[in-house]
Amino acid sequence: MNRVFELACEADTVKLGAALARLARPGDVLLLAGTLGTGKSTLARAFIRALTDPFEEVPSPTFTLVQTYESDAGEIWHFDLYRLEKPDDSWELGIEDAFVDGICLIEWPDRLGPLVPRRRLEVTLESGEAEGSRRATLTPVHQWDDRLGDLDP
Repeated sequence: MNRVFELACEADTVKLGAALARLARPGDVLLLAGTLGTGKSTLARAFIRALTDPFEEVPSPTFTLVQTYESDAGEIWHFDLYRLEKPDDSWELGIEDAFVDGICLIEWPDRLGPLVPRRRLEVTLESGEAEGSRRATLTPVHQWDDRLGDLDP
């Protein structure tokens, strides 16, 4: 069952990221989809800071393709696959290890093609009706169904 959140401002995107982090556990994969500027990195940054440190430096992994962070909840893997040329290139990033016991945030998940994990939470961000607003649609796929009911950003 999809959950849709209207995010009036960037602070609401940050709250949603932190709320998702509180529900995350090792083995979780969150696919962050949306066009440029819809808040994927903002949500990922808030998620990571909620599990590490509010002042954690969280650069966009646009050029490194992956950044990892240690947390009490488990190792967090933040992937930005925008520059990935083909799905098989993701193996060089250690993505299979991340899928097993990490908490994965994947921006531009469409670049994975057939390698998209079967168990995942799809988070689609798009522009809202008001300027600066966003809409987040959360779609659990073989995972998260039992946790999204508790989500309260």
